[in-house]
Amino acid sequence: MTALTVNGRAVETTFDGPLLHLLRGELDLFAAKLGCGEGNCGACTVIVNGQAVQSCQTPLWDLEGAEVRTVEGLRADDPVIAAFMEENAAQCGFCIPGILMTVTALRDQGKGGDLLQTLDERHICRCGTHMRILRAARTVL
Repeated sequence: MTALTVNGRAVETTFDGPLLHLLRGELDLFAAKLGCGEGNCGACTVIVNGQAVQSCQTPLWDLEGAEVRTVEGLRADDPVIAAFMEENAAQCGFCIPGILMTVTALRDQGKGGDLLQTLDERHICRCGTHMRILRAARTVL
């Protein structure tokens, strides 16, 4: 049995597998996507205990007592969401939830750092809004 908190809700599960499968299969939270399944593309990124992690590679047995946040757990008026909407920084929407969670974690940690390098290392996005994504992220970091 693993007990954790997901978007402020206490969850106890006997599910044994990666966090992504619990989120999508058991909790009906579909924003985090299965992209590469190897932790390289960032489509499955969520925040665990304040850190952006690839949920497809995060085993549940390692999350006892953890606090997990997904895009569904962000407020509608969150400044990160507002910045992305203002910049029209989403095209297909497949990778955007993961990018939103990475930017949220960086904001919460007070780490603007090298935003371009961070996003390029953690996310594979091939749509035409890359520069808008960077502008949106810079407004909140």
